[in-house]
Amino acid sequence: MPDALRLLPLLALAAGLSPQLAAAGPVALHCDRLFDARSGRVLGEHTIVVEDGRIQSVLPGRAKLAEGTESVMLAGRTCLPGWTDLHVHLGGESSPQSYSEGFRLDPVDYAFRAVGYAGKTLRAGFTTVRDLGGEVSPHLRDAINQGLVEGPRIFAAGKSIATTGGHADPTNGYNSMLSHLVGPPGPTEGVINSVEEARQAVRQRYKDGSDVIKITATGGVLSYAKSGDAPQFRVDEIQAVVETAKDYGYTVAAHAHGTEGMKRAVVAGVTSIEHGTHMSDEVMRLMKQHGTWYVPTIYAGRFVADKAREPGYFPEIVRPKAIAIGSQIQATAGRAYRAGVKIAFGTDQGVGPHGDNAREFIYMVEAGIPAGYALQAATLHAAQVLGVDDQGVIEAGKRADIIALPGDPVADIEAVLGVDFVMKDGRIHRRPEA
Repeated sequence: MPDALRLLPLLALAAGLSPQLAAAGPVALHCDRLFDARSGRVLGEHTIVVEDGRIQSVLPGRAKLAEGTESVMLAGRTCLPGWTDLHVHLGGESSPQSYSEGFRLDPVDYAFRAVGYAGKTLRAGFTTVRDLGGEVSPHLRDAINQGLVEGPRIFAAGKSIATTGGHADPTNGYNSMLSHLVGPPGPTEGVINSVEEARQAVRQRYKDGSDVIKITATGGVLSYAKSGDAPQFRVDEIQAVVETAKDYGYTVAAHAHGTEGMKRAVVAGVTSIEHGTHMSDEVMRLMKQHGTWYVPTIYAGRFVADKAREPGYFPEIVRPKAIAIGSQIQATAGRAYRAGVKIAFGTDQGVGPHGDNAREFIYMVEAGIPAGYALQAATLHAAQVLGVDDQGVIEAGKRADIIALPGDPVADIEAVLGVDFVMKDGRIHRRPEA
């Protein structure tokens, strides 16, 4: 990791960003409605008592409180578990300048931006994210955990693992002089071409402090390369990644657009398929057989398809891929739901603007996924993908990650855009305006 990234906590302080302090004693949230993530239904009035970062009790109605308990009235609102976005990139955000900025900006520039993106994400109701690729994210995670920065809980992949010329090869698009100067990237940089290198790359991610492993099993849309869906790993290479990841307690997420690459990743034992554009009936059957999760990222698909029609937004080598692949993801998500594939929530924000993550719920419902299930995808299902059992539901003993919004999001999914209360680990980061 570049030394400049280790300045991120100082950058946060310089930017004047720090989370609000937790209350000194218990806090009671009075909610007109409560989303039950286990059933996917909205229940009636409840009182949630929080202390020391945990939910102490969940009581029906307007409960009588112990002396010294602070009350937060959330009239007209539905309380939900804090949402999880399983696919973000907090280190950047798409723009027409994205491809040239890598040659002009320093890691400190990206770190400053990441602080702002993290704050936007948290205030939108996302108390946890899985950052699937970016050297800034492990440092941002640490700054947030130390209480220096407002942001969601981060499960960080660090550098994604690719093959030479693959979707996450950092030297794609370099001219011959630059390629000669930097040399061919290897496992340390997240580029592998054999089983042994696959194992080395996972071990390097452990050394770098990653929480999860991300591979690019096929080509991608935004990489400076021709193919958006060709398979880019052999099965034994993916198996080596998965087996080595298990040694360190890691799960493996696989970026994949093409059918063959998805098949190889599922058979090799990855935890989740990201994007899944050309998912066939055979792949769906394999995913159900192996218990593989699907994270659609409909938002990113729609965003790139729209922007590809704007001259100059993407390089010419990217535009055809963006149009052909991006526009299909929403339909694939609907088919996968109807086929019984397990779906969890992810947006690929960083492709689209950070803080707009909740729009994915609307796109999921448009695809034919029930609103209650879509909300489960970002709560209970997301916790299952992460392999954690202390979040994703509002129950006694769980983390006090609680959000609230006006209205009933199961009855009207567009209510998800109105989050105005955010609590993470018992700390209130956003309150309704008076």
